[in-house]
Amino acid sequence: MSSTTYELVFLHQLSAPCHLAILAESIGLKTRIVKHAGELELEKKSNSFYLVAQKGAALDNKGIPLLVSRIVNHVPVALYQVERGSLDQESALLLGVRGLLYADQRMDLMLTGLRKMVSDELWYDRPLISKMFRRLVQKLDNNNEIPEDTVAMLQMLTNRERTIIQLVSSGARNKEIAHRLCISEHTVKAHISSIFRKTQSRNRVELLRWAQTYQTHFELVN
Repeated sequence: MSSTTYELVFLHQLSAPCHLAILAESIGLKTRIVKHAGELELEKKSNSFYLVAQKGAALDNKGIPLLVSRIVNHVPVALYQVERGSLDQESALLLGVRGLLYADQRMDLMLTGLRKMVSDELWYDRPLISKMFRRLVQKLDNNNEIPEDTVAMLQMLTNRERTIIQLVSSGARNKEIAHRLCISEHTVKAHISSIFRKTQSRNRVELLRWAQTYQTHFELVN
């Protein structure tokens, strides 16, 4: 997406002028400055790219403005006026923040970062991007390994409960399950209640989703 598609919305709560917005506008980028979070219009269809100043904002324990976690799933967000060493870059990236513009950066680098981010690129230090990519590749290489918490959850299920999960997944009703296992419907209901509790499912739909994720591991933990 080209940079001309976006309007850059700066959440700037400081009394000093927003120099980055002034500079962005001077090179033809459409900008708007907002002083209060309540003025933000969080609509995906608005084609606005939001830049939140770290300086002057209420921060979480990672140094990320609290507002960001509320809006990042709705609109593209980047941070500017970031003080070096005051923010966990990895946490910001994992949260979905598109990039970081530091207070001590040269203006030409900031403008390059702006252009990259509104063109749907990330703007982070290269070592961090490399580290995250290596971690992703390692995770994909190890995707056949079962996490310890998953193994523990599967081991909590009895053999009878696993059989019932497989029957439920095949679409069998309680009456049919009772007939096939030679037990009463009341016993089937008791088993299913136990299964719901152990798999943290509230109903059969959630149990089906759980089964699709974990059922292939059943025999690996027997």
